[in-house]
Amino acid sequence: MYAVIATGGKQYRVEQGERLEVERVGAEEGAELELRPVLLVDGETVLATRSDLANAVVKARVIGATRGPKIDGFVYKPKSNNRRRYGHRQDLSVLEITAIDLGASAPAEDD
Repeated sequence: MYAVIATGGKQYRVEQGERLEVERVGAEEGAELELRPVLLVDGETVLATRSDLANAVVKARVIGATRGPKIDGFVYKPKSNNRRRYGHRQDLSVLEITAIDLGASAPAEDD
């Protein structure tokens, strides 16, 4: 079973037990988060509509914080002696996916 979650303006495909780096979520280390899935796949069952995903939750725990790679930038405008250098490092949170819960709205399978 896997889910696609959206956080920080990006979407990530996650499975239970997986660790991933996302943009800083503003929670302290050890905090539990509940993320809303955009898509949820369980074998052949695919939940994609808002009504299907109304009760579905992806639970994650904040493991720590880190920083992304250094990005160096340089702006140069010829004939005007205009040069500018800048750098950036994105703050990231490390999350561990603890559970993917379908909720009560999961369709019942016929036996």
